[in-house]
Amino acid sequence: MLYASLTMLGLICLCWSVFALPLCRLLPREAGTRLGRSVISGGFRFYAWSLSIMRAYRLDLSAMEALKSAPPMILAPNHPSLIDALLILARHRNIVCVMKAELLRNPFLGAGARLARYIPNQSPHQMVRESVAHLHRGCLLLLFPEGTRTTRRPINPLAGSVGLIAKRAGVPVQTLLIETDSPYLGKGWPLFRRPLLPIVYRLRLGKRFEPPRDVAAFAAALDEYYRRELEGALQSRWLKEC
Repeated sequence: MLYASLTMLGLICLCWSVFALPLCRLLPREAGTRLGRSVISGGFRFYAWSLSIMRAYRLDLSAMEALKSAPPMILAPNHPSLIDALLILARHRNIVCVMKAELLRNPFLGAGARLARYIPNQSPHQMVRESVAHLHRGCLLLLFPEGTRTTRRPINPLAGSVGLIAKRAGVPVQTLLIETDSPYLGKGWPLFRRPLLPIVYRLRLGKRFEPPRDVAAFAAALDEYYRRELEGALQSRWLKEC
């Protein structure tokens, strides 16, 4: 099941990249962006469905349905696993994702990400500027406050970019609380190392914070909230102590 699911994901991404690469040049920006995000969401949704059918995962992502008609906001999840962004993107067609810049050169993900106008994190100033612009166009912005996958219990130190973008764009921050009982695809887990299956993975909506006035105070409040809500989460069984 593990190797079948990874092969399926690779084929989905690679096949779309073949089409997305020329479409980046051929389609007008707005049409390309809509198409890119819709195909990514649909492809990842099919993949998430296949994980459930193969009984590799026990997924509970139903909380995301409440955001179908949500106004522009920042989605701020904790980040225990490499699959987090994929599963969130699968549940909404109008999310722009802040991603590692090197992934734009990845043959499996780069072309699709460029067509969908995802935002590289290479330059902090450019990332903030592009994020604010996308939010003003009515998008949801997916940004992991930890900046990388969680390595210690209950959460890594948070970056200040979430509060800064929320302040400049004047949008709220919707926290997403992810729990998983397996370290599979966590930081340091080799991609082809087999986990115990099925993996329990669930997501719930947390507190929605109003746009902050004080970015530093907001970051402290967000950190305190995550630590309180994630105390005793499923990943506490395998994450290291702070």
